[in-house]
Amino acid sequence: MKLRGFEIITAYQEKNINLPQRATHHAAGYDFEAAEDIVIPSIWKAGVIDGVKALFDKENEKHFKPTLIATGIKAYMGDDEYLQLTNRSSNPLKRFLLLTNGVGIIDSDYYNNADNEGHIMFQFSNFGPKDVVIKKGERIGQGIFLSFLKADQDVTTSSRSGGFGSSDQ
Repeated sequence: MKLRGFEIITAYQEKNINLPQRATHHAAGYDFEAAEDIVIPSIWKAGVIDGVKALFDKENEKHFKPTLIATGIKAYMGDDEYLQLTNRSSNPLKRFLLLTNGVGIIDSDYYNNADNEGHIMFQFSNFGPKDVVIKKGERIGQGIFLSFLKADQDVTTSSRSGGFGSSDQ
């Protein structure tokens, strides 16, 4: 009986991906690695003028979108659990990288969804002056399995129908 854990998604089976592991015996988080090389552009690269334009013009927003970093990993867990994605403490301090959504939430029904098989991705914004290069195998963030409680009046009205961001209304 599987309780919770990680698997490599089908598209990354032959790409030498490591399953997340805890760094020490008492660590709460499982370290996730980047599944491929990627560049996270500095938000300043577009320039101040484009930044102001982006406030008023949807076309210029593309310069300020977060960068998704693939992990090649999916997670399974109990129905009353979720996987919380958090930043590594060194990312903001040394590399100016912030998780754009603050904390990521991977729900149990994200596992094996039809759109992307439950592929876990971290979304980062680079507030530093230079682009940041992430190499395949670099640790990028952590995942912590947690339980949650439901309200007495809880009413679920729908089921997950897709992958990343699919529960956005």
